[in-house]
Amino acid sequence: MSDNSGTGLPASIEAAWGMRSRPGPGPKPGLTLERIVEAAVQLASTDGIAAVSMVRIAKELGVSTMALYRYVAAKDELVELMMDAGIGLPPTRQDDAEWRESLSRWARDYLAVLRQRPWLLQIPITGPPIMPNQIAWLECGMARLRHTRLTEKDKLSVIMLLSGFVRNWASLTASMRQAGDQRANLRYGSALSKLIDDRRFPAVRAAITAGAIDDDQDDADAEFAFGLDRILDGIDVLTRQSPA
Repeated sequence: MSDNSGTGLPASIEAAWGMRSRPGPGPKPGLTLERIVEAAVQLASTDGIAAVSMVRIAKELGVSTMALYRYVAAKDELVELMMDAGIGLPPTRQDDAEWRESLSRWARDYLAVLRQRPWLLQIPITGPPIMPNQIAWLECGMARLRHTRLTEKDKLSVIMLLSGFVRNWASLTASMRQAGDQRANLRYGSALSKLIDDRRFPAVRAAITAGAIDDDQDDADAEFAFGLDRILDGIDVLTRQSPA
């Protein structure tokens, strides 16, 4: 699929931004870019991102594989469109809270999306955000820092830091849930207590003795809140140090 618009961007990316309605010339077909992306997202939701292929999507839509290439040049291009469709737009509620509370809600909203669509976590990040929904999340996050003294560069760095933390936490907890059945009967604190050498791991032994490491499952939400609060603490220091 050629790109004659002069932007240098793939035609499907332009279509996502509303810069073109169709990928190329010819009679208007029944197939659309939106239908292709929707089918791919549905496939990823049910069978995982590994199941997504041009052949499988074409079969789901009842078209030839070659028909898809009038809309997307390659699978990688389609995956980028899927990711943008998967994260959707950020919540559109009014948020007049101070920056810390507001930014905390932004992080929790993003975490909720990743938990709802764990296949998003199976897509590697290969570059900065460029799709419309991704930019909407970026805009939403940076706007919540508008009343701080942070520079625009620092605001951007703050959102990148937070989004990385949220994504990493979502990925970690998703992996742990998948492995949960294998360790369902493991009493972690008791098992670790029997395994470690006190002279080699005195700090871990102290944590076990204090009850910090026990047999109960850790509260993942509490751990997320702890990490998020520590990051916000650091951002708070930065806002106070920034020149007016």
